[in-house]
Amino acid sequence: MHGFKGFKDWGFFPFLRRRLVAAGHAVIGFNFSGSGVGRDQESFTDLEGFARNTLSAEAEELASVVAWVRSGELLPRRPQAVGVLGHSRGGGQAILLAGRSQGLGALVTWSSVSTFDRWSRETREEWRERGRIYVLNGRTGQQMPLDVTLLDDFEGNRERLDVTGGARAVRAPWLIVHGTEDVTVPAGEARSLAREAPHARLVLVEGAGHTYEVGHPFEVPSPELLEAVEASERHFARHLLGEGG
Repeated sequence: MHGFKGFKDWGFFPFLRRRLVAAGHAVIGFNFSGSGVGRDQESFTDLEGFARNTLSAEAEELASVVAWVRSGELLPRRPQAVGVLGHSRGGGQAILLAGRSQGLGALVTWSSVSTFDRWSRETREEWRERGRIYVLNGRTGQQMPLDVTLLDDFEGNRERLDVTGGARAVRAPWLIVHGTEDVTVPAGEARSLAREAPHARLVLVEGAGHTYEVGHPFEVPSPELLEAVEASERHFARHLLGEGG
């Protein structure tokens, strides 16, 4: 799962999926319906869709995709085990899913948030007054709109959207990957999640920022990205394929 202002084919995601397929997994990537990405699957041309997105909608969509995978309808046969991997805000959604799901085989989060509550009091006040705020997409230069329905949804569903609370409920084997130089989501959030989670292992990637020293368009994997990928491969091999003891 991609994060905020991300999409399934951003940067490292295709490379990661190819590596996991080569390791023996069937892999499914998808865009949340409120990702803002249009028909070309890369450009943010659906800004009104982005504006209307909510955290609850993402949670419901993720649960639907996982149920679809488990049904066997997306694959030649029903899978023996299912794992999920999410980056940034997608990591938070993966944690909530894992906290509610029984029988999930493995969880991996990269640069995950420990809370969705990331707005100052001043921002909330402006948001409610205007009904919409804008966030800059540093890569494209676009001002991307967010309707106040996103804030209303979060504040009306705090308990259900509590990532740290979800972490306490995770029983699946969990690998927490985070860069030590992440300024978007500081590594302290990873440490906080690891303290709360009974079945988590924390891997800090030295020198890595929020996207493991790669951008979009993707060119070559960085050493930091390879460290994150290889740790994830080992985790999934052990807990989904039964390899490695």
